[in-house]
Amino acid sequence: MSRTIWSPVSANMPERELIGRAQAGDLGAFEALAEVHAHRLYTVALRFLGDGGEAEDVLQETLLRAWRGIRRFEGRAMVFTWLYRIAVNESNRALDRRQRRRTDVPVYEQAIEVPAPPRDGPASQAERQELREALRVAISQLSMPCRTALVLRDIEGLSTREAAEITGVGEAAFKSRLHQARLRVRALVGDAALVASAG
Repeated sequence: MSRTIWSPVSANMPERELIGRAQAGDLGAFEALAEVHAHRLYTVALRFLGDGGEAEDVLQETLLRAWRGIRRFEGRAMVFTWLYRIAVNESNRALDRRQRRRTDVPVYEQAIEVPAPPRDGPASQAERQELREALRVAISQLSMPCRTALVLRDIEGLSTREAAEITGVGEAAFKSRLHQARLRVRALVGDAALVASAG
């Protein structure tokens, strides 16, 4: 039985070549491929989960699933899109497990940072903190499909086409989910603002 001897993986190697080598069983090529996308995958998991430890677990599970499934990657989508889809699915699984234990799901606070205006005073800082908290609560109350749409499009900044491909739905269905999510968040944040002003 012959053993494949791989030449060293170069940091400048094209992604297509890394994929081909990984599909042929070269773990070093897969690790180089994963390294390119790991930070962004971790960030999206963190934005879904709000917990660094859980996001790290999701990243590891994402990469493990990707390594196991790399031979089935057909290249119809970009590898980034394929990895993102796995990370989103794993994040949603983690959220499902958490929601069985409790109903309030935190959102990573940096994902909903409200920019500070120049010469920010204590009153506007307090208002911004209230808004950030209202946004966190509103996003945590969205259904999983709507939450996924909002995170990918409005927080991660992906295009509608990319986000729809990652979630596995058509662009029209994705836009509908995003529209519902935005309406729901606006309604909840508006209600929260009214309650705060009445208090």
